[in-house]
Amino acid sequence: MWYLYGAVLLAGIANAVQAGQNGALAKSLGGSLSAGLVVAAGTAACITLAGLVSGKLTLPSAAQVLDVPWWAWFGGVLGGGIVVAQLMVARRIGAAPFLGMLVTAGVVTSILLDHFGWIGFERHPATLWRIAGGLLMIAGVALVATF
Repeated sequence: MWYLYGAVLLAGIANAVQAGQNGALAKSLGGSLSAGLVVAAGTAACITLAGLVSGKLTLPSAAQVLDVPWWAWFGGVLGGGIVVAQLMVARRIGAAPFLGMLVTAGVVTSILLDHFGWIGFERHPATLWRIAGGLLMIAGVALVATF
């Protein structure tokens, strides 16, 4: 399982680098939303290639589509919102504050999602240590953003 943690670390590095790349793309193309379409096309191409190479790209059946919870369809919209934020905000506030706030907001939200078992997550109580970790992340991102 150690390689899964490595994959997450690489994804975190890519997330930080991607914000700068997307900002440069938006500046060069003269528009954030045009750049967002290029990013979406690249994302679709990457997922398609990974699916073809792994042999795991399948089309869902009608029954599977009908079985999806209504709220699950909005994951792509949320992903698009993250890209739009990268395009419009990251270069203005800097990579460290942007990514720090993005990750910290995600961790704090995840503590709540885990605690209540929302949107399909198994329940994991918001222990004192988890809450303290979230508060420390908030303090850390405040330091990064301020200094």
